[in-house]
Amino acid sequence: MIMVGLPGKTADTASAFYAEVKAGKIGGITLYESHLTETSAAANLAAMLTTYQQAAPIPLYIAITQEGGVVNRLKPKYGFPPMPSAQYLGTLDDLDSTKYYADNTAFTLSRLGINVNFAPVVDIYMANNPVLGSRERCFAADPFLIVKHASQVILSHDYFKVQTVLKHFPGHGSSDKDSHLGMTDVSRSWSDSELIPYKILLEKKLVRAVMTAHIVNQQLDSSLLPATLSKKMINGLLRTQLGFNGVVFSDDMQMKAISNEFTLKDAVEKSINAGVDVLLFSGNIQGKSPVTATTLIELIRSLVDEGKIASARIDQSYQRILHMKKEQL
Repeated sequence: MIMVGLPGKTADTASAFYAEVKAGKIGGITLYESHLTETSAAANLAAMLTTYQQAAPIPLYIAITQEGGVVNRLKPKYGFPPMPSAQYLGTLDDLDSTKYYADNTAFTLSRLGINVNFAPVVDIYMANNPVLGSRERCFAADPFLIVKHASQVILSHDYFKVQTVLKHFPGHGSSDKDSHLGMTDVSRSWSDSELIPYKILLEKKLVRAVMTAHIVNQQLDSSLLPATLSKKMINGLLRTQLGFNGVVFSDDMQMKAISNEFTLKDAVEKSINAGVDVLLFSGNIQGKSPVTATTLIELIRSLVDEGKIASARIDQSYQRILHMKKEQL
């Protein structure tokens, strides 16, 4: 249930991080551009990931956010193939082109040992969105066009055995603030049309996993809890109403929409009880120190001991995660 950011550019087998991986305390690791070297990037990254993967008692999720365009960790300057933005592909609206670039991306991830891509974005395009629309991260404003191209991205990744994670549930496209920086409320701007991509992709059996949004939406939960911490949005809407029983990843729990508004203990308790299976702590948010897996395990154990989280709830996530890992990893 615990995914954390890598601590460096090489695998240090004498480090506390390596010991946590070997002890099974870390279920997944996530990568950023900061983990790449200027030379021999592919070889160095693959070697590091292999070292950690071989040390883990249960196969690790090894995740990256490789959407293309601006959000592109594996850049051509490191020797990787180019990947245009979702907006470019949606505007071009040519499935052959989408397949070409998605195949390239998925193959690249696969050969590096990366088995999870936090993509595709299925949020609707709105030009004034500072973190999505303005950065060309959305395929289109039309949810059916989003489905068309997101489907191909998923299929390309499936072929190369890389899991995809749809984001950001239940819709971040209409926000006018960046949840990396603080609380974001879409109560007035959100439309239920933002659920269409999830509904159709679920019907097509193409939803491998879902990532939550750190957005408040009073249309769906009047309590002012962001989706990541909301039982109504995760257990209620996503799981019960839409019928999704796969793995739910949190967006980065260190983003300031969460970390500035809730204590670590409160955020962990609420997210797990809301139905989140994998808690992502990247250590990559400016001004926020990394949180170790050991700290998180001790915290979750204390919440179980205090009766605030049921042990059955932990086992539920464990079974979902194992099922997903057995499926493709």
